[in-house]
Amino acid sequence: MLSTIPARRLTRKERAGLVDYPEDAERPRTRGECENGERPCPWVSCKWHLYLDVNRESGAIKLNFPTLEADELAETCTLDVADRGGTTLEQVADLINLTRERVRQLEFRALESLQEVTPASVGQFTND
Repeated sequence: MLSTIPARRLTRKERAGLVDYPEDAERPRTRGECENGERPCPWVSCKWHLYLDVNRESGAIKLNFPTLEADELAETCTLDVADRGGTTLEQVADLINLTRERVRQLEFRALESLQEVTPASVGQFTND
């Protein structure tokens, strides 16, 4: 099974047809509207959903768990995870199907990017 679907292989109509939502379903527009919503979350096209990622540059769709259906995930919403507070690298790695080391690398890169934008305030979030 493919874990990444290049955007050029799908037409816009095919991309829209990847997910079937009931006609009467109304997608939440704010965190408040979805916070106590159905879990596992059925809105896999939401940017906070853990089932897939869309590359903003290429439009490629990456299935984080290609062998599972969206409703088989233990967690489906990154915002639910964030609301609970501190999460270990191992837990994050399991949630997004990456290695602990790759998550550490991404965290390091993100903190570097934050320091470039706001150098004075980022030091308080690191273990320096």
